[in-house]
Amino acid sequence: MTSPTPDHDSRWTDDDVEQLVGNWLRIGTFVAAAITTLGGILFLAGHSSATAANYHKFAGEPAQLRHVTDIVVGAFHLDSRAVIQLGLLLLIATPVVRVALSLMAFIAQRDKLYVALTSIVLAILAFSLLFGGHP
Repeated sequence: MTSPTPDHDSRWTDDDVEQLVGNWLRIGTFVAAAITTLGGILFLAGHSSATAANYHKFAGEPAQLRHVTDIVVGAFHLDSRAVIQLGLLLLIATPVVRVALSLMAFIAQRDKLYVALTSIVLAILAFSLLFGGHP
């Protein structure tokens, strides 16, 4: 994104916002995919002799893969399932950050209608991510 020049209006243009949001989506998706792929490679390397999965009973994720701090710690220790989970968390966070960046851009543009609408969307996303899961 190019920053406004002194002889240019100091507010962000729609093109500036589109560039910022588009770049974030591309970078965020690429990083999430790369981390998830790394986790998949680590998982396959460490579990190549594992028995076939039992699909008749759903077990879910272990408790250490359900909290962000535990996932990050596990990923730094190269726990393959934690690395995969971190990649998925980043993939989920990408559009949420996109909404937050859009909100900042609309604030900079002083567009009250879009600030209000984007704030509502961000509040709904935050509420569902923080309180919408299972206890």
